[in-house]
Amino acid sequence: MRYTDEFLLYREPKHAWILKDMAELMDVSPADERLNESRQRLYRAVNGIVGIAERHGMSGNLWQAFLCYVLACHENPYSVSCEMTGKTGQGLRAMAMLDCKLFRRLFHMDIASLDQKLGARCACFLTDYRGGRPDTKPSAHVGGRMEHLRDALGACSGDEAFLDALTVYYKDYGVGKFGLFRAFKLADNGEADIVPIISTSSMKLDDLVGYGPQKKELIKNTEDFLNGQGANNVLLFGDSGTGKSSSIQAVLNAYWGRGLRMIEIYKHQFRQLSAVLQQIKERGYKFILYMDDLSFEDFETDYKYLKAVIEGGLETKPDNVLIYATSNRRHLIREQYNDRADLDDDLHRSETMQEKLSLAARFGLSIFYLRPNREEYEYIVQTLAQKHAIQMPPEELRDKAARWELRNGGMSGRTAQQFINYLLGKEPL
Repeated sequence: MRYTDEFLLYREPKHAWILKDMAELMDVSPADERLNESRQRLYRAVNGIVGIAERHGMSGNLWQAFLCYVLACHENPYSVSCEMTGKTGQGLRAMAMLDCKLFRRLFHMDIASLDQKLGARCACFLTDYRGGRPDTKPSAHVGGRMEHLRDALGACSGDEAFLDALTVYYKDYGVGKFGLFRAFKLADNGEADIVPIISTSSMKLDDLVGYGPQKKELIKNTEDFLNGQGANNVLLFGDSGTGKSSSIQAVLNAYWGRGLRMIEIYKHQFRQLSAVLQQIKERGYKFILYMDDLSFEDFETDYKYLKAVIEGGLETKPDNVLIYATSNRRHLIREQYNDRADLDDDLHRSETMQEKLSLAARFGLSIFYLRPNREEYEYIVQTLAQKHAIQMPPEELRDKAARWELRNGGMSGRTAQQFINYLLGKEPL
């Protein structure tokens, strides 16, 4: 079965060597003089499939789940068109139909028979696998989606229905890394390579104690963005440890099911911003470019690339992209005292000031996170203690929390959480 050589749209799929080996092994005869080599190919293929399954929380029929993973990852004209519009032209569908006929044959191969044919003891594990990765792992949703697609494809009575089920999947969930994962970063190789972040924060909006008005503004802007209404780039600024970064992470967890994706970009990667936009501007998702702890010194000039992307460059920012940034500085670029001096040999001092303030001004929405006062800090501590079922008299809790913040950087949500972590690590509480 040399099916993998006959693909039209799904050429060179992810883990193509596994597909090729497994298809060709179905034609191997028990009398083949290279039987031992074939048996080793089977062991390698099974090892590869199980590794993928454990990484993404797959179970059950792993061969079929693996094929679903290949289909879900492959970005081609048909799958991307389905992601964008839910439909394609007749010519493209006809080409996809030919590939789906091949995939459907692979889908229904009798994998377990390879053990008897090759004298091995490994293919049997692919038919009903129970792995060790719990459903609570960060990438477990990938396994869940593959099982959903596997069930849908397995229920199809013909090639046409097989393609229809795959089309529905692409329309509902998308394709490729953006369809499977919620958070991304740029590979640190000087290129605009967008790679998934497998393990992400599980922070929820309800986990952030206090800061109700700030969260409300952020939620409204994000929902307007997802609904195709007017939305602004956002700068969250203020004291450290007040929940700025956690708020953005919680927004992603709340809305990724509605097509929100987030790409974390560091300031030394701003030169790749235009190349990043080229990759995401025509995808069926809403993207937030996330820039944490954003600030610049006098000698740093990469902020000019960010300014051009936000507003002012010939290449406009796509409608499906916003920028969310956090910073301890309101104006992002460090100011010197003499920048504001009236008497100076720089005749264009006001222009220097405007240059430094212009970056922050291009964020349409600025949200201030202020360090909590004593009462607010104690409320955060009490709320977190209740959430974690910490049994301690209120007066003792307040006293210990006060001593903790004096030794650990002052009052903030971060300090409160660190104090609770300290209490949770003590035996007994």
